[in-house]
Parts: sequence; structure tokens; C-alpha cells
Amino acid sequence: MYVTSRKNQANETKVSDEMSSTNNSTDIKKTEDSSAVLELENSLSDSISKKFPNVEIVYVKPNRIRVNVKKEEIIDVSSFIRDELQFDHAESVSGVDYPEDKQIEVVYHLGSYTDPLLSKQILALATRTPREDVPHPGNDNTKLPSLRDIFPSVLFHERECFEMLGVYFDGHPDNRRLLLPEDWADIPPLRKDFAIKGR
Repeated sequence: MYVTSRKNQANETKVSDEMSSTNNSTDIKKTEDSSAVLELENSLSDSISKKFPNVEIVYVKPNRIRVNVKKEEIIDVSSFIRDELQFDHAESVSGVDYPEDKQIEVVYHLGSYTDPLLSKQILALATRTPREDVPHPGNDNTKLPSLRDIFPSVLFHERECFEMLGVYFDGHPDNRRLLLPEDWADIPPLRKDFAIKGR
């Protein structure tokens, strides 16, 4: 039996049903042809790595791709992903504090509304920036280029990363607090060395 996950025949998912013949059992096992499942994902990741040989393709899974890129290349890679691969928006932006590496990672989860073949795809685009032990957001080296001009939907997500992790986004039109009070005087609260007072 063939189950078509997309209308495009080239990207169909093959699922075969096998009936067990032992003990006249009618147990059904489903097996997937993983090469057919990952055809689209491999094509997308190959396009990125051919254009940008310095990027790291971390994984390619059904409906998921992760790409690590240096912050100096994130604007070019993002523009390519939008213009050539048709990922047209950021679904979310998250951050991870790595104090042992003295870095903060920001991950953009990209998707597409306009290309039906990409409707289930999430491309995770990750980059890292230096982490200051004593943060002064906006006045230290914990900075990244903003992707606001490429993916307008990052407007509030980048603001949240700015206040919660202390990552300043160069070129962002509104780097100010979103959730915390304007007079917040402690370190960014999603850093691993943040401690709640009195605990």
C-alpha cells in the first residue's frame, strides 16, 4: 500500500504492510522507505551546503532540518533560505545559554506558508554569539545581526531573546524590553547563572 503524504509523487512516503505468516497471525507491520521520506529534506540541505560550504548540517529528519551557521554568514544564509528555498517566515526564535562554552545560541525555526510542499517542514537555523560573564545588553559583545528585514515575524521573538538572554540584535528597529519591567536591574533571567532572590 502507498500512502501519499503530499500531492507531489516525487515526495510520496511509501508505507508497506507486511502480514506475518507465522501461526496464521494477521499482525501488520508498517515499514517506511526512508529514502523516499527524506528526498525533499536532503534536497533542501544539499542546496544550502552547496551554496554555503562552511555551514554545518546537524541533522536531516522527516520534516526537520537543522543548520548551524556562523553569525557572520547568517544574513546571507537566511536570505538564500527565504529567496531560493521558499521558507517565508520564522515560526519561533529560541535561545540557549552555554556558560561553559562562553556562548549563547539563538535558533530560528523557519517555515513556509506559500509552498505547499514545505507546509510541514521546520528548518532550524542556529548561530552563536560570545557570552559575557557580566552582561550589559547592548553594550557588550553578546550581539547578533537581526533577521527582522528578512523575516518580519522575528520582531517580538528577537526582543524576547534580548531581554531574557541579553542578546542584542544589530539592525533591529526596537531593541527594548518586552515582558520584564523597564527598570529590571538583574542579569537576563534565562541565563543559567540567574538566581531568584531569597532562594
